[in-house]
Amino acid sequence: MPQEEEKNNQNKKVIKKEGRVTEALPNAFFKVVLDDGNEIMGFLSGKMRMNRISILPGDKILVEMTPYDDKKGRIVYRLK
Repeated sequence: MPQEEEKNNQNKKVIKKEGRVTEALPNAFFKVVLDDGNEIMGFLSGKMRMNRISILPGDKILVEMTPYDDKKGRIVYRLK
């Protein structure tokens, strides 16, 4: 059983970073400045859309990014 968990963790290559929303764009897209200073384009995850979690400029968020594209990320959590 632990081998499946390790295999799933190896296949899921995501980088989680914290950032702050600077601008709201149409279609649930946002301009986000990460804590390391990079500016990316973030979009809401499906669960956040379904649960109607609102994101406003100035909110701190958690972003999942793939190692292949460092200019886009999926917003998965709004921090307090």
